[in-house]
Amino acid sequence: MTAIASTRDLSQIIGESDFAPLAALRGAPPDQRAREVCRALNATLHARLDAQFRADLDAERCVRVRAWAISRELILTWELFGLAGSPHTLAAVGGFGRGELHPCSDVDIAVILGAPLQDDERERLEQWLAFLWDIGLEVGTSVRNVEQCAEEAARDVTVVTNLMEARLLTGAAVPFAAMRAVTGPDTIWPAETFFGAKLAEQRARYRKYDDAFGQLEPNVKDGPGGLRDIQNISWVTNRHFRGAGLGDLVTHGFLTADECQTLQQGRRFLWQVRCALHFVARRREDRLLFDHQRSIAQMLGFSGEGHEGIERFMRHFYRTVRELASLNDMLLALFRDATLDPARELPVQPLGRRFQIRDGYIEARDEHVFRRNPRALLEVFLLMQQHPEIEGVRASTIRLIREHLHHINDKFRADIRARSLFLEIMRQPRRIGHELERMHRYGVLAAYLPAFARVTGLMQFDLFHIYTVDEHTLRLVRNLRRFSHPSEQDIPPRHCSEAIARVPKLEVLYISGLFHDIAKGRQGDHSDLGADDAVQFCRDHGFSNYDIHLVAWLVRNHLLMSATAQRKDIYDPAVVADFARKVGDLVHLDYLYLLTVADIRATNPDLWTSWKASLLGELFSATRRHLRSGAEAPLALDERLEALRQEARACLLNRQIHIPAGRLERFWSGLAPEYFLRHRPEEIAWHAEVVTVARPDDAPLVAVRDMPARGCAAVFVYCADMDQLFAITTAALDRLRLDIQDARIITTDAGFSIDTYMVLDADSGDAVRDAARREEIGEGVRRALLARECPAVNATLGSLRKHRHFNFTPVVQFTRDERRSRTVMEVIAVDRPGLLSEIGRAMDQCGVSLVDARIATFGERAEDYFYITDRRQRPFSDPAAQTRLRDLIVAALT
Repeated sequence: MTAIASTRDLSQIIGESDFAPLAALRGAPPDQRAREVCRALNATLHARLDAQFRADLDAERCVRVRAWAISRELILTWELFGLAGSPHTLAAVGGFGRGELHPCSDVDIAVILGAPLQDDERERLEQWLAFLWDIGLEVGTSVRNVEQCAEEAARDVTVVTNLMEARLLTGAAVPFAAMRAVTGPDTIWPAETFFGAKLAEQRARYRKYDDAFGQLEPNVKDGPGGLRDIQNISWVTNRHFRGAGLGDLVTHGFLTADECQTLQQGRRFLWQVRCALHFVARRREDRLLFDHQRSIAQMLGFSGEGHEGIERFMRHFYRTVRELASLNDMLLALFRDATLDPARELPVQPLGRRFQIRDGYIEARDEHVFRRNPRALLEVFLLMQQHPEIEGVRASTIRLIREHLHHINDKFRADIRARSLFLEIMRQPRRIGHELERMHRYGVLAAYLPAFARVTGLMQFDLFHIYTVDEHTLRLVRNLRRFSHPSEQDIPPRHCSEAIARVPKLEVLYISGLFHDIAKGRQGDHSDLGADDAVQFCRDHGFSNYDIHLVAWLVRNHLLMSATAQRKDIYDPAVVADFARKVGDLVHLDYLYLLTVADIRATNPDLWTSWKASLLGELFSATRRHLRSGAEAPLALDERLEALRQEARACLLNRQIHIPAGRLERFWSGLAPEYFLRHRPEEIAWHAEVVTVARPDDAPLVAVRDMPARGCAAVFVYCADMDQLFAITTAALDRLRLDIQDARIITTDAGFSIDTYMVLDADSGDAVRDAARREEIGEGVRRALLARECPAVNATLGSLRKHRHFNFTPVVQFTRDERRSRTVMEVIAVDRPGLLSEIGRAMDQCGVSLVDARIATFGERAEDYFYITDRRQRPFSDPAAQTRLRDLIVAALT
């Protein structure tokens, strides 16, 4: 067995004496005693590795020693099952073959057959593999002869990659040597082909993680910039240089000594993180979940109050993976050049005085370009935007960019020519998102914008962002760009395409996006502080006063439209008028709408729903109408109500629904004006149809309808008002796996409730399109209302996993709605199943009548508004009663 751990490493953790009880079993039949010995050995090994790692954080020692110890155990158990004298080979493959085995990683082995398996050999081999699982080893196994190895390796690049790193453990040497020969680069997968396949693999892996370096729960192994990137370099190096390792890249001129040190330091840190993750999770786990981040930060020495330790640890992690991704870019580009046919002459196309395009990649004309003219550090990205035929940056130029970043200093940032170049980048009609991301990966963006450097790798502990601030910001800008050129897979709302065509200056939009969160992490309101930063930037870059004020207004108010749409009644003309007053004009509205949509879509893919698209679209349209009407007097209330009734009648006629006029008027006469103002004409028509055609014994009435224009399904409930109606209904909807997006609760003077709930499927986040599913929802809610039972909804462990790591106490606040003589109760809490039902129970216990509700969910955080009165329809304003209600809700939700 090849030496993979030093004598010093082994002597301090485990040695041959620890294997003596297992070695003593040679010749005896493998029985329960052997299992107990091996389980004890594995437990001892894990405990000693854990203790040693916590003491010295030497991840390399940990993975090397475990690889050696498991290798020794495999050899002894192979002998125990009588396989030692066979003509077959036992080999370690993959990471285990490299001599790297993290604390809970799978053990990948290959059995290479030197002759056809005899029946007794097959039986012993199967028993041995089952034994390995019994003693707690998670084994990945292949059993093939040499010819089969060659066939599988030729067919699948992952197989040849595994076998390429094979290490002989025990058994016959001839099959192993033959396997190495038939799977080598002279036979299959020559260096150029292998490189292309591994590059395609990496691109697919990046796409799987949405090309995100800053996910708040990143994958240490497979995520962009993670350990797999380093392994990819190692594999390509091995194939190209026939067995060379990372250290040999300096010898072959692919890396400088400093770059190699950076690469090895990055790997060492990620190994530390992965070892700590396995020890903390007590299982194979490669995701840095919130569950483990605090423990790992403390283990690795990142201390601090509150979230400070986690933030420092994760920021170091994010900066490490970005640095490794930059090196990965450069090295893969170098390998690409190295695998090209040296006899083939590469076409060169001049591109100005400082750059040229060689074989589709941009490169500096000589190594002194950036020293002579540091502004070329920006120019290279501008040229890539202007020439979409350029595929990327040549490796030599990536290295030069990295080496000359120190030239981007205060003098550089004050140079009007550099400022003009940066603005030109922001004004380009294409590739703005791609090049900003590339600038960030190579360190140029953070060097040019020091404020952006401060949010690089900054986590957001707010229950709804899933990216770091820098990652979120670049995604927002990319979303803005895609409004002009949407992809087939990501079609933005219709209003976005119309608004983006109207905005006068796209760079104003992009700069606003770049600065909207740039003050996160500072003391004070990040919107105000970010607006101040944006003003300074705009002044430095020669913006007009109008554009400066527009950018500052957008940054300061980037949350205004989202808050209005999700927290207020956008069907109330007063709400629309107030929002329009704050916006001011149609230009500001277009800019703000685009920024809002891009922001939400860049926060969390699950946060953008068809319901949110509908809400924002309706507010946008209503505000446009208001602003375009100018000084025109609004319709009087009676005129508006009659117009809504007329439109509802037209909807009924269009659907060929004939309701006797007397019956329809009797139903509508019992409804307050607020009912009509809160619903669309098609909803008013639908409700009328449901109620007027029903029989008395149909009560309570529950109807469910798909509402494509609103992006969700509507659940309509009409029944005599009763205790706990809201709690019972919301509990039933929770049990039916529905997310409530909005609730409109209206009680008539005759004591009937007319309630409408807008819902999405909780599992898919989509509207409920299936008719059978809608029927199931209607029947489930009706059964719950007939039973008048409100069982507690149990939140699953999965739904609460992230919540444990955010110290968030529910907030309950009361304000007076003077205009409508009611009280507004705001509840901010961690979202979970049963939330609304718990709030409904508390209101019922306190004698509260629910008049209306605004349901808003921001990722994992709920911000809900309940418009309430006492049982006599007076404002719920008694301080003692408010305190009791607050205490009940906080206790239920904590």
